Amino acid sequence: MSRTPITSPNAPAAIGPYSQAVRAGNTVFLSGQIPLDPATGNLVGGDVAEQTRRVFDNLRAVCQAAGGDLDRLVRIGIYLTDLSHFATVNAVMEEYFQAPYPARSTIEVAGLPKGAEVEVDGILVLD
Repeated sequence: MSRTPITSPNAPAAIGPYSQAVRAGNTVFLSGQIPLDPATGNLVGGDVAEQTRRVFDNLRAVCQAAGGDLDRLVRIGIYLTDLSHFATVNAVMEEYFQAPYPARSTIEVAGLPKGAEVEVDGILVLD
């Protein structure tokens, strides 16, 4: 099976040797997005809610470049540097998703690139 890289100019460029996403068949594997402004490559300011919105906006851009949208995500992984932000991230997620929600995991990590407080990756399925 071939692998096709997916890129979007509306999401931050990869900051390492990886693709924003890779399509294999009708499945798209999205790399983790942190709250980087796609225009500047800088971490957005603000609280974890604002950072989470930027992350979901970045993920949406990559999903759209692949021919889908957030509603086609079947699984996401959320990485937080502080699990006390769990409820805030849930509230922001409800702004972007409707039932049936994607399957997900939420994991506390010691650190994220560029000092971000949140990162999200996902798996998208296209028809």
